[in-house]
Amino acid sequence: MEKIVEQGLLYDFYGELLTPHQREVYESAVFEDMSPSEIAQEYGISRQGIHDLIKRCDKLLIGYEEKLQLVHKFLYIKDKAQQIEALTGEPEIKELVKQILEEL
Repeated sequence: MEKIVEQGLLYDFYGELLTPHQREVYESAVFEDMSPSEIAQEYGISRQGIHDLIKRCDKLLIGYEEKLQLVHKFLYIKDKAQQIEALTGEPEIKELVKQILEEL
């Protein structure tokens, strides 16, 4: 998965677990595509501090995913739903629905 997509998904699921300051800086870096220098200037801290904060946020979000697996489950369910859509009218639909329900 592309890094920016992965960061976006992780943030969507776990972003509220970051502090307000972490969320602001992370959103600036990931969603607004600001450089660490631009963010540092905006917040009045060093570029290295911003870089470290972004890396720390990435590590936290990945850690939450490793423990909770919400993004993995979401992508799994999405994939199964797409398979169901493709198999409309087929007997395999019941089996796929069963798998989805078990996974939830």
